[in-house]
Amino acid sequence: MAGLLTLCLIAVLAGHNGPEAISQFGRLRQKRLGHALGFKNGNMPCANTIAGLLRELDADHLDRIIAGWRTDRHPDGWEHIARDGKRLCGSREGEAPGTHLLAAYAPHAAAVIAQMTVEATTNEHRAALRLLDVLPALGGTVVTADVCAAIQQKQGDYTPYAKKNQAQLRAELADKFAAAAAATRAMVAPPELSLALLNNPEPTSA
Repeated sequence: MAGLLTLCLIAVLAGHNGPEAISQFGRLRQKRLGHALGFKNGNMPCANTIAGLLRELDADHLDRIIAGWRTDRHPDGWEHIARDGKRLCGSREGEAPGTHLLAAYAPHAAAVIAQMTVEATTNEHRAALRLLDVLPALGGTVVTADVCAAIQQKQGDYTPYAKKNQAQLRAELADKFAAAAAATRAMVAPPELSLALLNNPEPTSA
């Protein structure tokens, strides 16, 4: 299986998508690549073999294995993790929706450290809870996401975000920041200036 997956990986990176294209990519490189990948007699697999592997492969389990490998290479943990969901480019076929992936991205490692498929029968929030389950303890890590309670359970800190379609939340946050900024200005202003601002809050022209 390792050889097949490696063949799929390097073929896709070279721009060859789909079982037929991946098989053709392998055959064009002949037995030298086949021996390097560990195939018996160096013979490349046919398209049906590759299609069968991809059809039966548990993608989420593979992602967990890769995530564990990345975690082992970073024993000090992750300083910041950003959660993001995207539709996989080129995955839509006809009326069928494309594959929706949810990923945990570590900026300082410039790498996706975990990834989950968002099934059509669920939503991104539930998938995010599953994604957190495959991550290590988050002590000392700041996570940009909206599943705050689950992040706290894994000893992590979080930075929630307000999307453009959350008008009420964005307005409340703007008011909070404005009030905090006004309080800060009042604390640092000289007493006579603070008194003047209280008596005459509107700017005056000369």
